Order: sequence, then structure tokens, then C-alpha cells
Amino acid sequence: MNSSKIAKIGYWVSTAIMCGIFAFSASMYFTKTEMVEGFFDMLGYPSYIVIPLAIAKVFGVIAVLTNASKLLAEWAYAGFLIDAVLALVAHYMVQGGGYEMSGLAIFAILVSRYFYGKLNRRSHATH
Repeated sequence: MNSSKIAKIGYWVSTAIMCGIFAFSASMYFTKTEMVEGFFDMLGYPSYIVIPLAIAKVFGVIAVLTNASKLLAEWAYAGFLIDAVLALVAHYMVQGGGYEMSGLAIFAILVSRYFYGKLNRRSHATH
């Protein structure tokens, strides 16, 4: 298997995991808002950011999957990483568990972004 095919597979698998995690969490924020607000309060974050954060996650998933704007995709990756790191730290600090999904999200973000860069460099080299 050539490196281009590996990069594409690595990108799409990690991107699907990353987008799945953030789409699922956004759906939870929309459908179980009170429960999520309680978690935010317990973790020390303001609960009023739940819905704006859910909206940002949806737009981030769209930005990454459509790749219509490289700038928006980069911002989405940055936002996803910040969100996942803050979630990991918050869950660790309250020692309530639940940080495994944040760790998986961080890993998927880093792998997806790595292959995103490789694929974009390759596409610029062929033009």
C-alpha cells in the first residue's frame, strides 16, 4: 500500500472518530441540556456556554468534513483540541472518571490533523 493511500485511510478513520465524538457531544448538549449543565457546574465551567459550545461543535464538524475553507478547518481543529484538553483536565481534576473519551478525542484530533496536513501538502505539490 503506498503512502498516499495510507494517509487517506488514516485521515478518514481518525476524522470519522473525531467528528463522531464532537457530533455526539453536541447532540447530547442539545437534547440533554440540563444534565450537561449539571456536569459543567460540577466540573467548574459555566453552564451558560453549553448551547453555544454545541453550536460551535456542529460548525466545526461541518468545517472539517467539507474542507470548504482551509482557515475554518484549522480553526475547527484548534477549537476541538482546546475543548478536548479542557475536558480531559476537568475530568482528571474532579477525579470523577470519564476522561477516556477526551483522551480518545485528543488522539483522533492529532492524527486527523497530521494526515490533513500531509494530504494538503500533496495536493499543492501536484498543482
